[in-house]
Amino acid sequence: MRTTIAVVFGGQSSEHGVSCLTAREVLAVIDRDRYDVVPVGITPDGRWVEETAVWDDLEPGALPSVRDGFPPFSWDRVREVDVVFPLLHGPWGEDGTIQGLFELAGVRYVGAGVMASAVGMDKPFTKTVFSAAGLPQLPYVTVQPWEWDAKRDRAEARIHALGLPVFVKPARAGSSSGVTPVHDWDQLEDAVLAARKFDPKVIVEAAAHDKREVECAVIQDERGMPIASEVGEIVVAADTDHEYYDFEAKYLDGTSTNVVPADLPETVRQRIREYALQAFDAIGCEGLARVDFFLTSSVGGGLVINEINTMPGFTPFSMFPKLWEASGVDYPELVERLIQLALQRPLGLR
Repeated sequence: MRTTIAVVFGGQSSEHGVSCLTAREVLAVIDRDRYDVVPVGITPDGRWVEETAVWDDLEPGALPSVRDGFPPFSWDRVREVDVVFPLLHGPWGEDGTIQGLFELAGVRYVGAGVMASAVGMDKPFTKTVFSAAGLPQLPYVTVQPWEWDAKRDRAEARIHALGLPVFVKPARAGSSSGVTPVHDWDQLEDAVLAARKFDPKVIVEAAAHDKREVECAVIQDERGMPIASEVGEIVVAADTDHEYYDFEAKYLDGTSTNVVPADLPETVRQRIREYALQAFDAIGCEGLARVDFFLTSSVGGGLVINEINTMPGFTPFSMFPKLWEASGVDYPELVERLIQLALQRPLGLR
């Protein structure tokens, strides 16, 4: 019997359009001679439909969206597929919620499980786990919604102790949504309010001075052992208005470049790979991840881990597949490896 794959994309987070872009590319390379493919789109308001559009008619700089007018996809049909490929970014998709649904349905799926997805999505919890694993990080402060609303002076005192500049971020969002650099404390309140549009819980991080942003990808081999890719660097053009690697630089205006391999000494690249594997193991990740780092002068010119992404951007131009292409695994083979890994994974507790 042929294997049936449900490719799930869209979702209710601010990264809906990015998820659709990823799905377009993955759907294009899945081997239809081997697999029956069911494309399942989740609309921004949470409805599941059998979305078959490929969005070839996008305007330059526009992001696609799961649209109305397609047949609904019944929850009961989840049990009829052999494996789910959840190409969802952000809350309600990359945070363990949909992974819990698949676990309850007894269906195999690509990527991290419930706990690893939840920890990887929540930046403060990720940092707590990384700290326990001995991974170097920049100082940060977590601000719960009740603290900002009822104990503002205390929250501000903890943030001020970080020193300027700082970055204010939603605790559970990706693609730089709601992120604001703060260079003057008069900017702090507006930055927190901007972050809270995406998440009531906020994280404030000390800025990395003179930083270089470098990344490493991880997948598991057929035995389940994690392996690290080549190392790449994100370079944002200097003659732009982008102070950091924000949403527009990532997806819309073409002002950022993925440099693979990064121009770094082999000893530094090897340390990045080792830290990436430690981070993957620390949160109990499965399948795939991209681990992001800063090389910075603010900690003596050292390497610090920024975050782990358990469902990274997956278009052929995204850093994750580019890192694996530079490591000898092209895009179609990468998709096939992840599908096979999910099919081999046992159900239930692992």
